[in-house]
Amino acid sequence: MVDVAADTAAVLASIGAERCLVAGWSGGGPHALACGARLDAAAAVVVIAGVAPYGAEGLDWMSGIGEENVVEFSAAVHGEDELRSYLLHEREQLKDITAADIVSSLETLLPDVDKAVLTGEFGEDMAASFREAVRTGVEGWLDDDLAFTRPWGFGLDEVPAPAMIWQGSADLMVPFSHGQWLASRLPGASAHLEEGEGHLSVGLGALDRMLDELVNAAGQGTRPGVGGPADPHADHRGAQAGRAAR
Repeated sequence: MVDVAADTAAVLASIGAERCLVAGWSGGGPHALACGARLDAAAAVVVIAGVAPYGAEGLDWMSGIGEENVVEFSAAVHGEDELRSYLLHEREQLKDITAADIVSSLETLLPDVDKAVLTGEFGEDMAASFREAVRTGVEGWLDDDLAFTRPWGFGLDEVPAPAMIWQGSADLMVPFSHGQWLASRLPGASAHLEEGEGHLSVGLGALDRMLDELVNAAGQGTRPGVGGPADPHADHRGAQAGRAAR
């Protein structure tokens, strides 16, 4: 998980960016936090419906997750071979998926509030992202799932950048308890624990607020050893975006 910070630093160097804002949605949350911990260029971090560490003290990691994700992450816990077999089977359903198929294929993972936003352009975009994600295989998906069920390689107390946690109480992909746990353990986090919002709706309904807070936090934050407050104009030159995991 923590290796993403070095990868992101290389990308930033290639485009000449000295600062960036970091955002991670769902499975992208831990990657965003890894950048917040180990990437000096990270001026601020927002985690949207992000996964908490597997096996974390005080958290029943699987409780509240929809059945499809229970099966998937149970396979991940049992090892790479079992997980790969499961994902290859799932790929057959996803490689040609349409927007109309998403709700029925993710029935146990979508509360009504999320089903309501899977329409029009957003539904089409999500279907396209699913197809592209599995176009050449499942190795990236497999690596992500294994990483979620292994130690992250850093602690939340290592995140000096200003951080924001957004989580919806109706989320069936990443349960509300994950957001609550992260918010309670991340030093100085700004927590937005939204009643009635789901995994998708929490981001779509508050994206402007998230970005405004992220830019404002970057302008006020200071990382030890890096210098004074980050320049919010520079932050737009680079970003690490997390994918919305199933």
